[in-house]
Amino acid sequence: MNWKSTLETNEELQSLHMVTPHFTAGFAIGVIAVHLVYPKLPGNVANATTYPFPVLYKEVFFEIEELFEGSDAIKTQIIDAAKYLEEQGVRAIIGACGFFAHFQNDVKEAVNVPVFLSSLCQLQLIKTGLSNNKKIAVIAASGESITDELLSKVGTDSSRLIVQDIGHLDSFAGIRYGSIGFDNANLTEELVNVISDLVEKNPDIGAILLECSDLPPYAKSIQAATGLPVYDFNTMIDLVYHSVVQKTYYGYL
Repeated sequence: MNWKSTLETNEELQSLHMVTPHFTAGFAIGVIAVHLVYPKLPGNVANATTYPFPVLYKEVFFEIEELFEGSDAIKTQIIDAAKYLEEQGVRAIIGACGFFAHFQNDVKEAVNVPVFLSSLCQLQLIKTGLSNNKKIAVIAASGESITDELLSKVGTDSSRLIVQDIGHLDSFAGIRYGSIGFDNANLTEELVNVISDLVEKNPDIGAILLECSDLPPYAKSIQAATGLPVYDFNTMIDLVYHSVVQKTYYGYL
């Protein structure tokens, strides 16, 4: 049976305005990821077992500091990666680092599918849901790089934010600099201690956002220690996925 006749018998595919065949199919989410080699734990955006649905990755090659800075030298490579993912049939594009936010506007104008390159895209949504008296703790791999210029690319600013840098932690070095070895138990403990201390000193914090795509594996421990809502790349990706892959509901009245 060819793909056109299959369309006529598949309820979900019938609802699509256009189906373009590819040599593979079923990747709703495409992820642009920097080439860094170190253990990617389940929960990490670059670990495909994180998701209950297929994801398609496109690797880009540059120094992570260039991304932190938003260097113009890497913009074309990022746009090309997004175009590749779109050509493969993804329905939305994500970037596997919060500092892809530098290129949010460039990429969304270059493709025809939704683009959410950074976990920081959630900030305005979080602000909307919290009392104006509450602040948001942003846990960042490079705290000094969270500027109003960067935040403007995702439609917000630094108001109501408390930025906590964790890039300086010894236990985080294996991730930030892409080396092979790191002590996961030590990193978990350090993150929980640093963030718990931050919340204790700032009782007006009402939510936590993890900027870094490597931090979702620690979100549950952070939430258990603070009792606060914790947003990360995966809360965003889940929302985006369910917006581009709606489902038929079954149940009882």
